[in-house]
Amino acid sequence: MLTQTKRYPYSPIVRREKMSFPDGKRIAVLPYINIEHFPENLPGTPLSPQTTSFEPDVLNYGWRDYGNRVGIWRMMESLDKYGMRSTVCLNGEVCREYPEIIEEGNKRGWEWMGHGHNNSQLLPGLDEDTERSLINDVLAAIEKGTGHRPKGWLGPYVSETYNTPDLLAEAGVEYLCDFCCDDQPFEMNVKSGSLISMPYSVEVNDLPLALYFGAGGQEMGQMIRDQFDVLYAEAADNARVMAICLHTFVAGQPFRWKHISAALEYIAGHDGVWHATGGEINDWYRANYL
Repeated sequence: MLTQTKRYPYSPIVRREKMSFPDGKRIAVLPYINIEHFPENLPGTPLSPQTTSFEPDVLNYGWRDYGNRVGIWRMMESLDKYGMRSTVCLNGEVCREYPEIIEEGNKRGWEWMGHGHNNSQLLPGLDEDTERSLINDVLAAIEKGTGHRPKGWLGPYVSETYNTPDLLAEAGVEYLCDFCCDDQPFEMNVKSGSLISMPYSVEVNDLPLALYFGAGGQEMGQMIRDQFDVLYAEAADNARVMAICLHTFVAGQPFRWKHISAALEYIAGHDGVWHATGGEINDWYRANYL
């Protein structure tokens, strides 16, 4: 009976080769922003589960749509102020539906990761050929819409099949964010090509914090600071990656962003912080540790 996933070996962080980052930076801070499209006629992430069976579900659709109409622009302004660039978990359909967001992200040097077609259609249950076509279609749509072929991938709603990592590596994707099990990148086992796992978080993540744990904006801001403080201290002799995972329709609400933005300002005030994208960390890891 298997007791561990075959996708990667067990490696306790205290017994592996110590990691370093460019110019002596001790911690890489990765603000992931999930920029998503939810088709009007399909169920999506709900604020109110009571209305998900309604056609149309105006309450939840409007709540989600706030992120692309207002929230993302508030978030962009703060990240600009603190010298941070986002690594965007991008639904391919965003390129068609909200091209202005792509235009502004490109101006800022943001990175675009694959994140499915939209966030209402998930991967589990797809056969291998169907999933292969979906992945390639998403990557092609993002490359056409942004001018950049994605190096990274996050499954929509962090969903996969058992084939997903192999199909991503086959398609030329270099890093995967689905396995939230480490504070450093590590190599994954795939049939062909090469794939590394990049730190992401399902806890330092506004969506579960707000919807499942009932955390307020002040609690979210304090959690980001606390996470940073511990990782920053640990990274004094072994570099760490800190993922901050945000959604435009959750973090982008004014009462939450007030506190999240203050936490980003706190981080930006420290020395030794690498404000990197996922692709830059991927390139550094591959050049120095593979």
